[in-house]
Amino acid sequence: MKQITVARLLIIIVGFLLITGLSVTAKQPNVVFFALDDLSDWINPMGYSQAITPNMDRLAAAGVTFQNAHTAGSFCAPSRSAIFTGRHASTTGCYTTQVYFKEHPEVTPLQLSFQQAGYVTFGAGKLFHHPAGFIDTRGWDRFYLRNPSQKKRAWPLETWTLEDPILPNPYPASIFNHDRKPANKFFLEWGEVLNLNEEQMADTMRTNWACDILQQKHAKPFFLAVGLYAPHFPNYAPKKYFDLYDRDAIELPPYLEGDLDDLPAAIRKAKTGRSAHHRRLQSLDAIPDAILGYLACVSYADAMLGRVLDAMNSGPNAGDTILVLWSDHGYHHGEKLDWGKHTLWERTSNVPFMWMGPNMAHGASVDATVSLIDMYPTLNDLCSIPKQHGLDGTSLASVLRDPASAEDRSVLLPGMQPKEYAIINQDWRYIHYADGGEELYAVRSDPNEWTNLAQNPSFDSVKARLAAEAPQAFAQPGLANDKLKLVIDGERYNWTEK
Repeated sequence: MKQITVARLLIIIVGFLLITGLSVTAKQPNVVFFALDDLSDWINPMGYSQAITPNMDRLAAAGVTFQNAHTAGSFCAPSRSAIFTGRHASTTGCYTTQVYFKEHPEVTPLQLSFQQAGYVTFGAGKLFHHPAGFIDTRGWDRFYLRNPSQKKRAWPLETWTLEDPILPNPYPASIFNHDRKPANKFFLEWGEVLNLNEEQMADTMRTNWACDILQQKHAKPFFLAVGLYAPHFPNYAPKKYFDLYDRDAIELPPYLEGDLDDLPAAIRKAKTGRSAHHRRLQSLDAIPDAILGYLACVSYADAMLGRVLDAMNSGPNAGDTILVLWSDHGYHHGEKLDWGKHTLWERTSNVPFMWMGPNMAHGASVDATVSLIDMYPTLNDLCSIPKQHGLDGTSLASVLRDPASAEDRSVLLPGMQPKEYAIINQDWRYIHYADGGEELYAVRSDPNEWTNLAQNPSFDSVKARLAAEAPQAFAQPGLANDKLKLVIDGERYNWTEK
């Protein structure tokens, strides 16, 4: 009788399992979740050649870049709530600073879903909103905070504080704030950090911690989420990143005087008031300086990505790890006379969204419209984590394998209250405000959104078609954090109604 080799025995076993209908479970891939804050589409892989982002270029060459990806919320708190719950604000009521795990403790957040699937879970940095009490502590095997005392103060992020010894000197550093007390302490602040202090920056420390995790051998698959605060204000970065750019050669975004004239009355009034920031920057000839500060922070964040990529590629987890890079929303740099987010326009919504990993295409660029709300169902499919009912997104797993299969669709961006939203696709952006105000932009021919077509009867059918894709019902807002009381018990905390 012939001796059966080990290889032949394995073939026989696999064949038996397939014939009998039993499945062979593949190894679950590791996942690195690399989050950035306030990063718009101003990166080289998305066609913004002014940004120096060599590591995002590396990532683009190794994976899939979604050119037309849009945020799930118009600023930090609702965007991150949507991403970690897989549900839009129109489903949860988390339109602004609601605490999703207070409002919906029954919802399984992404990290807990990974943990339930047998993953070891690691977290660091700005994954959730940054004030005390917003980090969802459930489901993390380890969560890094650079100062252990933070865990006794309800886990505030504290990326920058006025007591930080590495702040630019003098403070405030930007000309925008040089003759007045800065609004929000750091708004429209930019300046150079000494190069020798780079390793003391909070985002650097978080990145280094993540790199240490990547260099270790793990018995189980892991979910490693690391969130940088950069390029959020203050735009403080080591001097060497400022030195990458020539301030006098910076190209400004296109601005249109009178850009707000065709907006609905309420948003026109609000944004006309906010345009004071833009007017002040213009009067100081400081717009190039503000953009320089932002670009320096983009390049700093890119350098941190480079450390993560190097750790992945040189460590024991190379080849079986997915990396997904995303930004919670974009940022206006004077477009539509605004500096900030909190809008339903392109500059807030279009964000970097890049994937690489086993069985994914390399060097692919996808133009079809997608949303960050798609991450949860995509990871469901790629990692065999428990299926959650009620997710609002669409899995992109098949597109990551075959980018040519991508088809355009309309995606939802909820605003900051019920019945306020944008419907976005490759051709149109339709905006509906709670008071009934409307905007409509033909985005292919009007990428700057300078001509609001909503009042033109010729486009009534377009508006109706897009409006029909909005939710039929909107959840009522939950209690925002200023209506709640934060109760701290050691390293634990909870929210109660005031």
